[in-house]
Order: sequence, then structure tokens, then C-alpha cells
Amino acid sequence: MKTNNIRRHLVQLVSTFITNPHVTNYTGGTIYKGQSKQLCTPGLNCYSCPAAGTACPIGALQAVENSNRYHISYYVMGFLLITGAFLGRFVCGFLCPFGFFQDLLHKLPVRKRSIPRRLDKILRYTKYLILAVFVIALPTALINEFGISEPYFCKLICPVGTIEAGLPLVIKNESLRAVIGILFDWKVILLAITVILSTMIYRPFCKYVCPLGAVYSLFNRFSVLQLEVDDNSCINCMKCETNCDMQVNVPDNINSTECIRCGKCRSICPTGAINWTVSGKIILHTGDAPRNQPPHA
Repeated sequence: MKTNNIRRHLVQLVSTFITNPHVTNYTGGTIYKGQSKQLCTPGLNCYSCPAAGTACPIGALQAVENSNRYHISYYVMGFLLITGAFLGRFVCGFLCPFGFFQDLLHKLPVRKRSIPRRLDKILRYTKYLILAVFVIALPTALINEFGISEPYFCKLICPVGTIEAGLPLVIKNESLRAVIGILFDWKVILLAITVILSTMIYRPFCKYVCPLGAVYSLFNRFSVLQLEVDDNSCINCMKCETNCDMQVNVPDNINSTECIRCGKCRSICPTGAINWTVSGKIILHTGDAPRNQPPHA
């Protein structure tokens, strides 16, 4: 399991640097504005981050909704559909910089806590509500006399923009420090709450808040990339479910909307009964038993 974590974190680290290559911009407090900013990154990564080389799909979606010329971006919608159809929430587990940030926070030696199952189940729907209200409904409905709206999720909720863009830019730009107000204070408070909760609860932002995770979760059950449990090899030890940080019912619903496909269940399975598949064909099989035979055969 430790090897799986190291490999996954290495992929997360590489993905973070690929989407944020302009790290020298932090020293000057400037934002990269090159042509690549017209492209979206799969994970949640703020457009205004000084190091960002691409745009966040949620931010890009709202930017088009907010304009006085267009109110829907076929490019962003297509990007989300294609990414979700191929990968599902694999993006959350391997490619999202803020998911990586939460993973690192959860490794801190802080007492871990769990939310009661019934409350947890209810809270999981919050991210869909945020997607519907703050990403889609409000930017579309609340338009001023110039035909322009606000990016409500980015402006009022998203802690990613605060840590990647807001704080670095405010620190480096005196003019920005002179104009920050209660909204910035509110965003810093939300970031602080997210950071504290992430040390105690595994990925609270992903579980309860992230609208991008909500979008990708809709594709988990039928995306090209899947996880599969080989019933002939499974011995029902339930180690996969007991150790799942996202509380997925692995044996019965491994491709749940909540699965971020981190691969922990696969690495902990004693019989190698869990496999990666692409279009139904196994691409990585580490089972100890031959395919389609019980483990004791």
C-alpha cells in the first residue's frame, strides 16, 4: 500500500507542476497570460494562480456565463464531457492539485475524525447543490444591465483561488493589500476551515464541496477507465471497504460516484481481486490467482 501511495503522490506532484510551470511568477506577484491559458486543466486549479499555465474548467465555465456575448462554452462543456467519459473521478485521485494538497494535509499527525454515516451521506449532496446554484444558476440568472454576471463559486466559496492566487498576489502587491475587504477575509476564513478539516477528515472539500468532483462523479459508473472486482478471486475479507478513505462500498459498488480511484483498495486486497479496466478489458492485473478461478484452485 505504501508503494501505491508513493506512486500516486509522484503522479500528483508531476501533474501539479505540469499545470503550474510558471513558478517564478510568485516572486513578482504576476499572472501568466499566455496562449495556453485558453486551455483547461482537468483538475481544480485557479486561473489567477501566478504559476498556472492553463485555466480551471469551473472558472472557465463561469467566465463564459458571465460575459455579455456568450452564456455557454461548448469547449469547456466538451472538455468536461470527454474527460469525465474517459477518466471519471480518476482526475480527483491523481490529477487535481488541490486534491494533492488535501492528501498532504491529512498526513499531518493530527487526531483523525469521522463524520456520522447518516450526516456524511446527506453532506455528499452539497457539492451537487453548489454546482447547480453557484456555478450554473446564479451566474446565468443574476446579470447586470451590461449583460455581465459574477463568478459566484470562485468569488464566494472556492478556497483554491485563495491559496493559489489570492494570498500570493496580495502578499506581493501593495496596491491589492490596500483594497482588500470583508470578502477577502471571508475567503481566508473558508480556506482556514478547509485546511483544518483536511488534517482531521480525508478530503472534506472533495467529498462535500467541489463542483468539479460533482461533474466527474456523474461519469464514474460508465467511464472508459474503471475499477473491477473479480468475484472469483474476492474472499470477502472487506479490507478494501474498511480501508477506503472515501467510504465506498467496494465489493458491491466499486465505481461509486464517490470513488476517486486512488487505488488504495487495489493495493490492500490480499488476493489481487481488484483490477483496472479500460472498456471492460483488464490493463493491470496483480491477482495471485488465475483469472476466472477461485484463489485456492
